[in-house]
Amino acid sequence: MGSQRTGIPSQEVQGTPDYCNEAVFRRNTLPPRSYHIPETALLLNGQWDFHYAATPLEAPEPSAPEPTDSEDWTTIQVPGHWQLQGHGIPHYTNVQYPIPVCPPYVPTENPTGTYRRTFHVPSTWDSSSQLRLRFDGVDSAYHIWVNGTLVGYAQGARNASEFDVTPYVDRAGSNEISVRVYQWSDGTYIEDQDQWWLSGIYRDVHLISLPSETRIEDWFLRADVDSEYKDGTLNATVDIKTTSKATVKVVIRKLSGQGGDEIASTEGTLSTDGKIDLSLSVQTPNKWTAETPYLYNVEISLSTDSSATQTIHQKVGFRAVELKNGLISVNGVPIRFRGVNRHDHHPKFGRAVPLDFIRKDLILMKTHNINALRCSHYPSHPKLLDMADELGLWVIDEADLECHGFYDAVARPQDIAEEIDYEERKKLTFPQAAKYTSDNPSWKGAYLDRMVQMVQRDKNHASIVIWSLGNEAFYGQNHKAMYDYAKEVDPGRLVHYEGDVHAASADMFSYMYPSVDKLIELAKTEGVDADGSFEKPIILCEYAHAMGNGPGWLQDYEEAFRTYPRLQGGFIWEWANHGLWKEDADGKSYYAYGGDFGDTPNDATFVLDGLLYSTHKPTPGLRELKKVIQPVRLAVDGNDLVVSNFHNFIGLEHLTAAWKLEEFGESASLLASGVLDLPRVAPGATVKVALPSALQKIKSDSEVYLTVTLSLRDPASWAEAGHEIAWFQHQISAAEPTVASHFSRVTSELSCLGTGSKTSIKGQGFSFTFDNARGYITSWTAGGISLIEANPATGAALIPSFWRPPTDNDNPLSLPYWKRFGVNGLTSQLRSSSISSTADKVEITTTVFLTPAVLSWGYLTTTKYTISATGTLTIAVALKPTGYAPKHVPRVGLNLNLPRQFDAVKWHGLGPGESYPDKQQAQRVGVWSVDSVAELQTPYEVPQENGNRMATRWVTVGEPHGRGLRVIAGDKSEWSENCDRNFSFLATRHSAGVIEAAAHPCDLVEDQATLLRLDAKVAGVGTAACGPGVKDDLLAKVEDMNFSFVLEAVGV
Repeated sequence: MGSQRTGIPSQEVQGTPDYCNEAVFRRNTLPPRSYHIPETALLLNGQWDFHYAATPLEAPEPSAPEPTDSEDWTTIQVPGHWQLQGHGIPHYTNVQYPIPVCPPYVPTENPTGTYRRTFHVPSTWDSSSQLRLRFDGVDSAYHIWVNGTLVGYAQGARNASEFDVTPYVDRAGSNEISVRVYQWSDGTYIEDQDQWWLSGIYRDVHLISLPSETRIEDWFLRADVDSEYKDGTLNATVDIKTTSKATVKVVIRKLSGQGGDEIASTEGTLSTDGKIDLSLSVQTPNKWTAETPYLYNVEISLSTDSSATQTIHQKVGFRAVELKNGLISVNGVPIRFRGVNRHDHHPKFGRAVPLDFIRKDLILMKTHNINALRCSHYPSHPKLLDMADELGLWVIDEADLECHGFYDAVARPQDIAEEIDYEERKKLTFPQAAKYTSDNPSWKGAYLDRMVQMVQRDKNHASIVIWSLGNEAFYGQNHKAMYDYAKEVDPGRLVHYEGDVHAASADMFSYMYPSVDKLIELAKTEGVDADGSFEKPIILCEYAHAMGNGPGWLQDYEEAFRTYPRLQGGFIWEWANHGLWKEDADGKSYYAYGGDFGDTPNDATFVLDGLLYSTHKPTPGLRELKKVIQPVRLAVDGNDLVVSNFHNFIGLEHLTAAWKLEEFGESASLLASGVLDLPRVAPGATVKVALPSALQKIKSDSEVYLTVTLSLRDPASWAEAGHEIAWFQHQISAAEPTVASHFSRVTSELSCLGTGSKTSIKGQGFSFTFDNARGYITSWTAGGISLIEANPATGAALIPSFWRPPTDNDNPLSLPYWKRFGVNGLTSQLRSSSISSTADKVEITTTVFLTPAVLSWGYLTTTKYTISATGTLTIAVALKPTGYAPKHVPRVGLNLNLPRQFDAVKWHGLGPGESYPDKQQAQRVGVWSVDSVAELQTPYEVPQENGNRMATRWVTVGEPHGRGLRVIAGDKSEWSENCDRNFSFLATRHSAGVIEAAAHPCDLVEDQATLLRLDAKVAGVGTAACGPGVKDDLLAKVEDMNFSFVLEAVGV
């Protein structure tokens, strides 16, 4: 047993729990240090004993432990969260606090988890070594006991803490650790990040053995480059504990994969505890950037005449980060962030994310052209940074700090409406909100500690180019203290904080969710002198809110970044949905969001706003982003391919360029293909490359497209050779889709028979039924099968429609607007109907007024149904809005009710995925097909509008063996300019009402039909869940419109 058994008092200030005292955030912890787990470490992850209590006073006393076979004890996995292992419930809020706002106090009902396990000190360890317990992440605050003695206390849920437990450990026998974890603490008030509230020991726990007399305590390696960005200097500050003369040696080598050769070394001596500074010159080292993540290995060794050598290995990258000419520059070059915000999340384990899952995240980023990562809004698992160094990502490392919930505490009593301009709301609320903690001197130590912990743990990583003071914590004197600390300790990195609107304590202006127009205005005016100069750049720390079917606007933001160099890019909110897998007693299972666990208050679906599903598989939004931000732009100018290289540091030698020429008719045909020889294209340069002469020789009556792709020439650490980086399509020739006359359809004389409310039109092998009372077609059969049939809800087989299910981005503004105008409940009034027939066609013309109850506006709709002797149906629609109409609707088109067995879909247009006016860049023109309508659906975790396909020339929906319905656009003369003749279609089995009512995918009930939408206009998706709505010119405006479609039976 150790020589000392006396522990610390139970409270720093008697009468006040440590977890309710903002001045107490660490007790008896060791100074923070660079992350390093030596070989002499025992991983204490795994199964622990666990006790769950409703309040701290009901927790067991570790100094007199109960037997573990007590019914109050169970087991739990570490790392993990107790809410995901059967104790308490997960709770989601975005901004609002889940507890009363009275810092530093927390509720009496403060769930408390007591963890307990035993360990033995390995007999191979030096018996005189220092023993440390290291916790890399515990939420929210905790005391620890060793063998019944209270050793220490810590909080800061996403920061590590180490405790010297040497005096309390029995090296020869069994030892017991007890950890009492509190769900709520004063730290909760500054850990109000947009994520689940989950508690417990969720990162690694280690017992670490280090030399007692002479050891390396810490190190700070700064691999700098000179003012010409040519030669390098490794500046090493090594913190040593020693009782005798010790030699510190620093060696820099190439990585083992590059031979491991020694490049330089130096050494120095120290006789007492302290820091030693050593420096090594390295001529023309390979520089580290996110595009060229070249690393070196540094060995730091410490030895004395009487002790064994201790050696630390640390990878470094040579680079210089600075503001140069007002721009964020690395190695003298301004950089562009193509970034994302990433929380720690796993759908089953919460923030206890396995390392292989983290690596898959980063590889997905790289394979989707993402080059930057903001650790939102806390330091991530420390090994993520090793991966970022290796793979190549610019990193903003962010302090574990957010107190957004004080906004609600201030704004709600004043009834400040969310519709008020954000800048005005800030003026009314932010100064008051900051007084709680950010501008309160009693919280300075807690704020500063979070900066210290992050900087000291992560300071040796080349990938980190910016420190961030936290997120959405208003602004106050405590941020200034954090900034001053970062600049004093690490002047070689920049500092970010969006809440500092004047960038007084930040090296850049940072914004969230401005419109593109506002962003451009800021670039021209914010901090700009009369002569047009500026000292600091602009980034978007959050933009393009990726919730559900979205985000829109990506192309517009990208154009702004490329047009205005001061706009150095941004970080999409956010990387992944945070759904937690839930299995209900009724057999339903789904990825849960706020409220699904009975958690109140909650912010519902706002936890599902990522580019990845909760499984961390890509959504269409990620594929769209990859295309929009591709680092090479391609265009055609005459007979040349124009190649623009948007990389900051590398040419295009690592890429191969391939081209193919395809003809699209009823199927796709490859006409020619080959490889292009790219000349050298320097970073930021544009060159022209002659296109193959074969392109000029192509003559075709069909639509012909050139596709050029750029792919990796060789394997990379994050992708195989052949991985596609960029692509481009260019139309060589166009063609008009035609009816399928090649099916040699028989022409027959038509019969037209009207009986009361019904009219039947028949030809050889086909028939139509028309509802005279309502003015709609109710059925069409051909070849013995039904092609369209009456919808039970409307009675019509084909009907004009303007409604679709809402998206997450519709919900704040557009959905209530549309419903206020009754767009979701239009009724039909037949005003007139006429029939004319000849031997080769029948024409039925109706005038129908489509209008909602209560209101006086509507569409006066004139529809001409033309049935030809060959059995084709042409529907020409003329819309004229009247009355106090809305300015826009979700879509304009037709709803068709097809037989359920019509399951196979083939089309010529954009594909293979969904597309919308502001989310279509990732889709290519081609001939596409699926075997089932289900394959056309996008499985958003909150059911919503999905699966639209744009720019359609023709679409066929039918049985797997070929019988079905084919659709093309009608004659040009029947289309107004404000409609898209290359139309949109959507096929589904879920009605709009079913989708809107469903809370989760498992709630979707299929219709006994295939529902087909044919649209002349669809609205964009925008980002209005948090950001700008749909661009004005991409709305489906309520105005006079004309469009037509030609439908024909195929395979019958």
